[in-house]
Amino acid sequence: MYELIQVGERTYYINSPAKMGLYKLNDNEVVLIDTGNDKDAGRKLQKTIEENGWKLRMIINTHSHADHIGGNNLLQQRLGVPAYCPGIDKVFAENPILEPSYLYGGYPVKELRNKFLFASESEVSELVPEILPEGLEMTRLDGHSFSMAGIKTSDCVWFLADCVTNAQILEKYHIFYLYDLQGFLDTLDKVEGLEGKLFIPSHSEPIDDIRTLVELNRRKVKEIIELLLSIVQESKCFEDILKDVFDHYGLRMDFNQYVLVGSTIRSYLAYLKDNSKITVDFIDNKLLWKAD
Repeated sequence: MYELIQVGERTYYINSPAKMGLYKLNDNEVVLIDTGNDKDAGRKLQKTIEENGWKLRMIINTHSHADHIGGNNLLQQRLGVPAYCPGIDKVFAENPILEPSYLYGGYPVKELRNKFLFASESEVSELVPEILPEGLEMTRLDGHSFSMAGIKTSDCVWFLADCVTNAQILEKYHIFYLYDLQGFLDTLDKVEGLEGKLFIPSHSEPIDDIRTLVELNRRKVKEIIELLLSIVQESKCFEDILKDVFDHYGLRMDFNQYVLVGSTIRSYLAYLKDNSKITVDFIDNKLLWKAD
Protein backbone atom coordinates (compact mmCIF):
# COMPACT_ATOMS: atom_id res chain seq x y z
CA MET A 1 0.00 0.00 0.00
CA TYR A 2 1.20 3.53 -0.86
CA GLU A 3 3.68 2.05 -3.36
CA LEU A 4 5.03 4.58 -5.86
CA ILE A 5 4.49 3.25 -9.39
CA GLN A 6 5.97 4.91 -12.47
CA VAL A 7 3.69 4.97 -15.53
CA GLY A 8 5.46 7.52 -17.73
CA GLU A 9 8.70 9.40 -18.06
CA ARG A 10 7.49 12.00 -15.55
CA THR A 11 4.27 10.45 -14.26
CA TYR A 12 3.73 8.24 -11.20
CA TYR A 13 0.80 7.16 -9.09
CA ILE A 14 0.60 6.15 -5.45
CA ASN A 15 -1.31 2.90 -5.04
CA SER A 16 -3.73 3.54 -2.18
CA PRO A 17 -7.48 3.28 -1.46
CA ALA A 18 -7.91 6.52 -3.42
CA LYS A 19 -5.09 6.59 -5.95
CA MET A 20 -2.98 9.74 -6.02
CA GLY A 21 -0.83 11.13 -8.81
CA LEU A 22 2.68 12.51 -8.77
CA TYR A 23 4.19 14.46 -11.66
CA LYS A 24 7.86 15.46 -11.96
CA LEU A 25 8.28 19.02 -13.14
CA ASN A 26 12.06 18.61 -13.27
CA ASP A 27 14.74 16.59 -11.49
CA ASN A 28 13.92 18.25 -8.16
CA GLU A 29 10.27 19.37 -8.05
CA VAL A 30 7.00 17.43 -8.12
CA VAL A 31 3.27 18.07 -8.09
CA LEU A 32 0.82 15.94 -6.11
CA ILE A 33 -2.61 15.12 -7.48
CA ASP A 34 -4.80 14.51 -4.39
CA THR A 35 -3.52 13.72 -0.91
CA GLY A 36 -5.53 10.80 0.45
CA ASN A 37 -7.85 10.46 3.40
CA ASP A 38 -6.03 11.79 6.47
CA LYS A 39 -2.82 12.92 8.16
CA ASP A 40 -1.40 9.41 7.95
CA ALA A 41 -1.70 9.56 4.16
CA GLY A 42 0.01 12.96 4.25
CA ARG A 43 2.93 11.57 6.28
CA LYS A 44 3.38 8.68 3.86
CA LEU A 45 3.33 11.06 0.91
CA GLN A 46 5.93 13.29 2.53
CA LYS A 47 8.14 10.27 3.21
CA THR A 48 7.88 9.11 -0.42
CA ILE A 49 8.74 12.56 -1.75
CA GLU A 50 11.70 13.06 0.57
CA GLU A 51 13.10 9.55 0.03
CA ASN A 52 13.32 10.34 -3.68
CA GLY A 53 15.06 13.65 -3.06
CA TRP A 54 12.18 15.70 -4.42
CA LYS A 55 10.58 18.95 -3.30
CA LEU A 56 6.80 19.39 -3.42
CA ARG A 57 5.85 22.52 -5.34
CA MET A 58 2.02 22.31 -5.24
CA ILE A 59 -1.00 20.15 -4.48
CA ILE A 60 -3.81 19.68 -6.98
CA ASN A 61 -7.07 18.41 -5.51
CA THR A 62 -9.36 16.96 -8.16
CA HIS A 63 -12.33 17.67 -5.87
CA SER A 64 -13.11 18.28 -2.22
CA HIS A 65 -14.24 14.88 -0.91
CA ALA A 66 -12.39 13.90 2.24
CA ASP A 67 -10.48 10.97 0.72
CA HIS A 68 -8.89 13.38 -1.78
CA ILE A 69 -7.95 16.30 0.48
CA GLY A 70 -7.28 14.59 3.83
CA GLY A 71 -3.50 14.95 3.63
CA ASN A 72 -3.55 18.63 2.65
CA ASN A 73 -3.42 19.99 6.17
CA LEU A 74 -0.35 18.07 7.29
CA LEU A 75 1.58 18.68 4.07
CA GLN A 76 0.82 22.38 4.15
CA GLN A 77 1.84 22.69 7.80
CA ARG A 78 5.10 20.82 7.24
CA LEU A 79 6.06 21.93 3.72
CA GLY A 80 4.20 25.22 3.24
CA VAL A 81 2.92 24.30 -0.22
CA PRO A 82 -0.12 25.82 -1.97
CA ALA A 83 -3.15 23.68 -2.79
CA TYR A 84 -5.70 24.15 -5.57
CA CYS A 85 -9.20 22.77 -6.07
CA PRO A 86 -11.72 23.52 -8.86
CA GLY A 87 -14.93 25.54 -8.71
CA ILE A 88 -17.31 25.23 -5.78
CA ASP A 89 -15.24 22.34 -4.44
CA LYS A 90 -12.63 24.92 -3.41
CA VAL A 91 -15.06 26.32 -0.84
CA PHE A 92 -15.80 22.83 0.51
CA ALA A 93 -12.07 22.06 0.80
CA GLU A 94 -11.58 25.27 2.80
CA ASN A 95 -14.66 24.58 4.94
CA PRO A 96 -14.90 20.77 5.21
CA ILE A 97 -17.86 20.85 7.61
CA LEU A 98 -19.90 21.65 4.49
CA GLU A 99 -19.55 18.10 3.16
CA PRO A 100 -21.32 16.20 5.98
CA SER A 101 -23.71 19.15 6.38
CA TYR A 102 -25.02 19.13 2.82
CA LEU A 103 -25.13 15.33 2.72
CA TYR A 104 -27.21 15.27 5.89
CA GLY A 105 -29.24 18.36 5.09
CA GLY A 106 -28.48 20.14 8.35
CA TYR A 107 -25.89 20.21 11.11
CA PRO A 108 -24.40 16.70 10.97
CA VAL A 109 -24.73 14.37 13.94
CA LYS A 110 -21.40 13.38 15.50
CA GLU A 111 -21.44 10.00 13.71
CA LEU A 112 -21.07 11.92 10.44
CA ARG A 113 -18.24 14.12 11.65
CA ASN A 114 -15.68 11.46 10.82
CA LYS A 115 -12.55 11.44 8.66
CA PHE A 116 -14.38 9.78 5.75
CA LEU A 117 -16.73 12.74 5.39
CA PHE A 118 -15.05 15.54 7.34
CA ALA A 119 -11.43 16.32 6.45
CA SER A 120 -9.12 18.75 8.22
CA GLU A 121 -9.23 22.34 6.94
CA SER A 122 -6.68 23.46 4.39
CA GLU A 123 -5.83 26.68 2.56
CA VAL A 124 -6.98 26.30 -1.04
CA SER A 125 -7.01 28.50 -4.13
CA GLU A 126 -9.16 27.87 -7.17
CA LEU A 127 -7.80 25.41 -9.69
CA VAL A 128 -7.91 26.94 -13.17
CA PRO A 129 -5.92 25.99 -16.29
CA GLU A 130 -3.74 29.10 -16.08
CA ILE A 131 -2.06 28.08 -12.82
CA LEU A 132 -1.05 24.61 -13.98
CA PRO A 133 2.67 24.08 -14.56
CA GLU A 134 3.85 23.18 -18.04
CA GLY A 135 3.12 19.54 -18.81
CA LEU A 136 -0.26 19.39 -17.05
CA GLU A 137 -3.77 19.97 -18.43
CA MET A 138 -7.19 19.87 -16.79
CA THR A 139 -10.76 19.23 -17.84
CA ARG A 140 -13.95 19.47 -15.80
CA LEU A 141 -15.61 16.17 -14.91
CA ASP A 142 -18.74 17.27 -13.06
CA GLY A 143 -21.39 14.95 -11.65
CA HIS A 144 -19.73 13.08 -8.81
CA SER A 145 -19.12 16.40 -7.07
CA PHE A 146 -19.96 20.02 -7.79
CA SER A 147 -16.89 20.74 -9.92
CA MET A 148 -14.47 17.82 -10.17
CA ALA A 149 -11.48 17.97 -12.51
CA GLY A 150 -9.45 15.41 -14.43
CA ILE A 151 -5.72 15.99 -14.90
CA LYS A 152 -3.68 14.96 -17.95
CA THR A 153 0.12 14.78 -17.88
CA SER A 154 2.60 15.21 -20.70
CA ASP A 155 2.95 11.40 -20.76
CA CYS A 156 -0.69 11.20 -21.94
CA VAL A 157 -1.78 9.78 -18.58
CA TRP A 158 -5.18 10.86 -17.27
CA PHE A 159 -5.99 11.05 -13.55
CA LEU A 160 -9.78 10.75 -13.64
CA ALA A 161 -10.66 11.11 -9.94
CA ASP A 162 -14.10 9.57 -9.21
CA CYS A 163 -15.77 9.97 -12.59
CA VAL A 164 -16.08 6.17 -13.02
CA THR A 165 -16.41 3.30 -10.55
CA ASN A 166 -14.85 -0.13 -10.99
CA ALA A 167 -16.78 -3.31 -11.72
CA GLN A 168 -16.17 -4.84 -8.27
CA ILE A 169 -17.68 -1.87 -6.44
CA LEU A 170 -20.61 -1.77 -8.85
CA GLU A 171 -21.31 -5.45 -8.25
CA LYS A 172 -20.97 -5.21 -4.46
CA TYR A 173 -22.56 -1.84 -3.64
CA HIS A 174 -24.43 -0.87 -6.84
CA ILE A 175 -25.06 2.73 -5.70
CA PHE A 176 -22.05 5.03 -6.09
CA TYR A 177 -22.20 8.61 -4.85
CA LEU A 178 -23.44 11.21 -7.33
CA TYR A 179 -24.37 14.85 -6.86
CA ASP A 180 -25.70 15.64 -10.35
CA LEU A 181 -26.89 12.71 -12.47
CA GLN A 182 -27.14 14.66 -15.72
CA GLY A 183 -23.67 16.08 -15.12
CA PHE A 184 -22.36 12.57 -14.51
CA LEU A 185 -23.88 11.25 -17.74
CA ASP A 186 -22.38 14.17 -19.64
CA THR A 187 -18.99 13.42 -18.06
CA LEU A 188 -19.21 9.78 -19.12
CA ASP A 189 -19.72 10.96 -22.70
CA LYS A 190 -16.70 13.27 -22.38
CA VAL A 191 -14.44 10.65 -20.82
CA GLU A 192 -15.38 8.11 -23.48
CA GLY A 193 -13.86 10.44 -26.06
CA LEU A 194 -10.64 11.34 -24.20
CA GLU A 195 -7.36 10.47 -25.87
CA GLY A 196 -4.61 9.03 -23.70
CA LYS A 197 -2.20 6.16 -23.18
CA LEU A 198 -3.37 5.36 -19.65
CA PHE A 199 -6.39 6.27 -17.51
CA ILE A 200 -6.21 6.18 -13.71
CA PRO A 201 -9.53 6.45 -11.86
CA SER A 202 -9.12 6.95 -8.12
CA HIS A 203 -10.88 3.71 -7.17
CA SER A 204 -9.97 1.46 -10.08
CA GLU A 205 -6.87 -0.09 -11.56
CA PRO A 206 -5.15 1.89 -14.33
CA ILE A 207 -6.56 0.98 -17.73
CA ASP A 208 -5.48 1.77 -21.28
CA ASP A 209 -9.03 1.72 -22.71
CA ILE A 210 -11.57 3.56 -20.56
CA ARG A 211 -14.58 2.88 -22.76
CA THR A 212 -15.56 -0.49 -21.21
CA LEU A 213 -15.57 1.00 -17.71
CA VAL A 214 -17.58 3.99 -18.91
CA GLU A 215 -20.22 1.66 -20.36
CA LEU A 216 -20.42 -0.36 -17.12
CA ASN A 217 -21.13 2.86 -15.20
CA ARG A 218 -23.69 3.99 -17.77
CA ARG A 219 -25.49 0.65 -17.58
CA LYS A 220 -25.62 0.76 -13.79
CA VAL A 221 -27.19 4.23 -13.92
CA LYS A 222 -29.88 2.93 -16.30
CA GLU A 223 -30.47 -0.05 -13.98
CA ILE A 224 -30.99 2.21 -10.96
CA ILE A 225 -33.33 4.46 -12.94
CA GLU A 226 -35.46 1.45 -13.89
CA LEU A 227 -35.44 0.26 -10.29
CA LEU A 228 -36.65 3.63 -9.00
CA LEU A 229 -39.40 3.83 -11.61
CA SER A 230 -40.61 0.38 -10.55
CA ILE A 231 -40.51 1.36 -6.86
CA VAL A 232 -42.67 4.45 -7.39
CA GLN A 233 -45.41 2.83 -9.44
CA GLU A 234 -47.40 3.67 -6.30
CA SER A 235 -46.87 6.96 -4.46
CA LYS A 236 -44.13 6.70 -1.86
CA CYS A 237 -42.24 9.01 0.47
CA PHE A 238 -38.48 9.24 0.27
CA GLU A 239 -37.72 7.10 3.34
CA ASP A 240 -39.76 4.21 1.92
CA ILE A 241 -38.05 4.56 -1.46
CA LEU A 242 -34.64 4.48 0.23
CA LYS A 243 -35.59 1.39 2.22
CA ASP A 244 -36.73 -0.37 -0.96
CA VAL A 245 -33.40 0.43 -2.65
CA PHE A 246 -31.40 -0.89 0.31
CA ASP A 247 -33.55 -4.02 0.48
CA HIS A 248 -33.31 -4.66 -3.26
CA TYR A 249 -29.51 -4.52 -3.29
CA GLY A 250 -28.99 -6.11 0.14
CA LEU A 251 -27.25 -3.03 1.50
CA ARG A 252 -26.74 -2.42 5.21
CA MET A 253 -27.85 0.93 6.60
CA ASP A 254 -25.63 3.04 8.82
CA PHE A 255 -25.15 6.82 9.10
CA ASN A 256 -22.54 7.04 6.34
CA GLN A 257 -24.56 4.90 3.94
CA TYR A 258 -27.75 6.71 4.85
CA VAL A 259 -26.37 10.09 3.75
CA LEU A 260 -24.26 8.90 0.80
CA VAL A 261 -26.83 6.59 -0.77
CA GLY A 262 -29.70 8.80 0.36
CA SER A 263 -28.24 11.93 -1.20
CA THR A 264 -27.55 10.01 -4.42
CA ILE A 265 -31.10 8.68 -4.60
CA ARG A 266 -32.43 12.21 -4.09
CA SER A 267 -30.30 13.27 -7.07
CA TYR A 268 -31.77 10.44 -9.15
CA LEU A 269 -35.29 11.51 -8.16
CA ALA A 270 -34.51 15.12 -9.09
CA TYR A 271 -33.24 13.97 -12.50
CA LEU A 272 -36.37 11.86 -13.09
CA LYS A 273 -38.69 14.67 -12.05
CA ASP A 274 -36.86 17.22 -14.22
CA ASN A 275 -37.22 14.81 -17.16
CA SER A 276 -40.97 14.30 -16.50
CA LYS A 277 -40.57 10.63 -15.55
CA ILE A 278 -42.05 11.07 -12.09
CA THR A 279 -44.35 13.53 -10.37
CA VAL A 280 -44.68 14.71 -6.78
CA ASP A 281 -47.63 15.44 -4.54
CA PHE A 282 -47.88 16.81 -1.03
CA ILE A 283 -50.46 14.68 0.78
CA ASP A 284 -51.04 14.63 4.54
CA ASN A 285 -47.92 16.74 4.96
CA LYS A 286 -45.78 14.19 3.11
CA LEU A 287 -43.83 14.64 -0.11
CA LEU A 288 -44.78 11.64 -2.29
CA TRP A 289 -43.07 10.51 -5.50
CA LYS A 290 -44.88 8.60 -8.23
CA ALA A 291 -44.01 7.41 -11.71
CA ASP A 292 -45.71 9.57 -14.32
